[in-house]
Amino acid sequence: MIEIRKKLKITRGAYAVEVKGQLRLPFDSRQKSRLRAALVSGEEVGLDLPRGDLLRGGDLLVASDGRVIEVVAQPEKVLHITCADAQALARAAYHLGNRHVPVEVGEDYLRIASDHVLAQLLDGLGATVEELDAPFEPEAGAYGEGHAHGGGGHDDLGHGGKIHEYGAAHEHAHAHQGHEHRDHEHTDHEHCDHEHDHKHDHGHHHPK
Repeated sequence: MIEIRKKLKITRGAYAVEVKGQLRLPFDSRQKSRLRAALVSGEEVGLDLPRGDLLRGGDLLVASDGRVIEVVAQPEKVLHITCADAQALARAAYHLGNRHVPVEVGEDYLRIASDHVLAQLLDGLGATVEELDAPFEPEAGAYGEGHAHGGGGHDDLGHGGKIHEYGAAHEHAHAHQGHEHRDHEHTDHEHCDHEHDHKHDHGHHHPK
């Protein structure tokens, strides 16, 4: 079995690279960094890419025998969505985004994985929905491909550094405030002790 552990950081056609095999995968499989599959030729391959590496049609992989393998987005059942105008299309995209649905954004269309419930929703919004067999290439996550939505190729929740930094800063601020509050309480306690000691000493040194 051929092993694939590396993705070339170049686009198809950027250099004179001789491709010697194709790996056809649907979107769901292209999200997985570890996978057993077969090339178009029938040869078995074991995919073991760094976690978070998503595959798109046209990506180039390096096999254990030195061959360069091209990833092909396998056609699958999708809903092809068009609208009367750009505003209606944006509204459809908004409602799909609220449901965290992977969406492919074209020049004048949207595509999502086939789903009869969402098809009804879109029909209610006035969109034209057509089921097709076509490659599906949804948008990557907001923080880049390595930080996309949880299934398959997203890092365990990979919401990106900004959210993590905010959470850490927020927790630190609360911890800091709590620390200052405790210090203040400790100071008051010391002040009370001081007054108590002063009264106690005063009682013992009263002149006869």
